[in-house]
Amino acid sequence: MSSHAPRTIRWGIIGCGDVAEVKSGPAFQKAAHSTLVAVMRRDAARAEDYARRHGVPRWHTDANAILEAPDIDAVYIATLPDTHHDYALRAAAAGKAVYVEKPMAMHAGECDAMIAACARAGVPLWVGYYRRALPRFLAVRDLLREGAIGEVREVVSMQTQRPPDTRAPGAWRRDTARAGGGPFFEGAVHTLDILDFLFGPMEVVTSSASARGEDPRLEDLVDARYRFANGVSGYGHWDFAASADGEFNEIAGSHGRLRFSTTRDIPIECCRGDAREVVAIADPAHVHQPLIQTIVDEQHGVGHCPSTGRSAARTARMVDRMLATLR
Repeated sequence: MSSHAPRTIRWGIIGCGDVAEVKSGPAFQKAAHSTLVAVMRRDAARAEDYARRHGVPRWHTDANAILEAPDIDAVYIATLPDTHHDYALRAAAAGKAVYVEKPMAMHAGECDAMIAACARAGVPLWVGYYRRALPRFLAVRDLLREGAIGEVREVVSMQTQRPPDTRAPGAWRRDTARAGGGPFFEGAVHTLDILDFLFGPMEVVTSSASARGEDPRLEDLVDARYRFANGVSGYGHWDFAASADGEFNEIAGSHGRLRFSTTRDIPIECCRGDAREVVAIADPAHVHQPLIQTIVDEQHGVGHCPSTGRSAARTARMVDRMLATLR
């Protein structure tokens, strides 16, 4: 490593919409040795407004202005899933490092093509499964490594959610043509990915998916049993047409159990016999920031980003198998 200060990684965003407003966008400016140079959105007024409010030097309505810019090193693709594959291939061809939102693509085949394109171009590919770097989930990982609940034997994930107002913001999540699937495809992937992070690659044992609404492709009830490479078994139940909201993951061990939430910033519970320990770790204001910092650090040869194209493709492959009965 040189004694000189690390160079600043210069970012461009394609798709400065809702996810870039708080979760990710400001983090590119707040991470060490990182800066946001330009943003793009097809709606000129909204692109200009975002740039003005966030202090971004340039805004564009054409993605090529980001992809061809000589002063941009890496591109964050924050559009809907139906365009991730195309933009990732174009970014790779332009020699830009690629950071793409989740779900990574519409299906695992597109993920594989994105991985291959970035490999051919010699550019890195990362995916926005930011929980892999959040302190709350790192604490879960550390508790398991320390043997807090003994030998891990099973993990159970449960999520129920009332049907959303289709007129409300975020209704695109139920548009299978743009989102790639329904609420499970867009949301439950966070749980599947963090389980991959904690326990390693998984294989589906049995699964069923149902669509109870008007769209036969829009899954709203999914049950799956799976097994991890290390022998841990898992079960998941997701109901997105339920009467009440709820969500948790519970890991059972030989000496206790550990409960945590994927979607809610609530304390981790660790129970051993009659003893109950609560670990409260708040999420940062910009939840992508810890992961973005790992990307910048990796570019400087320090550490690595834990959410890669290959890890995200594993999650995509599991989702494809779980939804196979509807596809």
